Amino acid sequence: MIKKKVIISGGGTGGHLYPGLAVGQKLTEKAPYIHLTYVGSSRALEKNIMEHHQVDFIPLKIEGIKGKGLKIIKSLFLLPFSFLKSLVILLRIKPQLVIGVGGYSSGPIVLLASWMKTPTLIMEQNLKPGFTNRVLIPWVRKAVVTFKSSLPSFKGKGIFIGNPVRKEFFQLAPKQKNSKLTILIFGGSQGSYFLNKNITATLPFLKREKDKLRIFHQAGKEDFEWVENNYKQNDFKDVTVAPYFFNMAQYFQKTDLIISRAGATTIAELIASQKASLLIPFSKASDNHQVFNARELEKIGGAEIILEEEFSPEILARKIFDFLKYREKINQMEKNLESLKTDNAAERIAALCLEIMKTK
Repeated sequence: MIKKKVIISGGGTGGHLYPGLAVGQKLTEKAPYIHLTYVGSSRALEKNIMEHHQVDFIPLKIEGIKGKGLKIIKSLFLLPFSFLKSLVILLRIKPQLVIGVGGYSSGPIVLLASWMKTPTLIMEQNLKPGFTNRVLIPWVRKAVVTFKSSLPSFKGKGIFIGNPVRKEFFQLAPKQKNSKLTILIFGGSQGSYFLNKNITATLPFLKREKDKLRIFHQAGKEDFEWVENNYKQNDFKDVTVAPYFFNMAQYFQKTDLIISRAGATTIAELIASQKASLLIPFSKASDNHQVFNARELEKIGGAEIILEEEFSPEILARKIFDFLKYREKINQMEKNLESLKTDNAAERIAALCLEIMKTK
């Protein structure tokens, strides 16, 4: 069998990387003759994630353009070099398919591949398409969307399949509930200063029930030490704080309630694992997409939301005490998420990729 080559491009955050990894894994399961190359940004976290998953990864020195203010000057300066390196990658690898998984680093290589008549596919994890994917829509063959209501944005090229999630999130056994409420807190792959600052500000209000709480907190590399010290200063004993949890599915397994941002991949993982959540959308997310994502879960009673502008430590403490007192509410939220579950998204996207490669 002749080896076929596929490039999966995108990144900047784990929310773009993990869907790409899920599809890549399924592609090579279905077609072992395919060789995958991942192309993404040169951020340290991205390199670490790809190294952890032991994939062939090429970093691009590229930064986002939208919403950058004066930093856009640096981004625009880097752009020609990103296009040049992308061209070199395409000429060297000669892929039969290029998949863009979102994020600014997918732009140059998907656009160039399209101009070179290489089949292209993009994946959109958010309800509202991001800037890069909006630019790429006219140039790609197909666009896989997570939400049906996203289809009109893709001008006939959209296919509703869902957001591919790593298979371990579908394989979680129901957690056995006990007297402690186990909470997992994270702000996306890079951490969230807003969450870290406000969660730690809430600790004094939670102290009276601290023995009934078990907490896992992914704080990010920058904030890790002072967040951990805050738990110690407030005498919280049953707490694990880390810069990053690589085995996130295992922490989902141990958890009753998740407090997090509302990035698209987080939403997909909550749906796949059917985990109740309290979502605090990032207020500066482009086109306010995190609020739209969170509302999809809130509509069906699968999550509760606190907007940043409405947030206070007292409100968060009240919400946590409410979940602690009415544990059946968590059970109901888990059941409600069933209606949004889309099975085999990664497998169906992989099948679509193989079909596109056949009809080159």
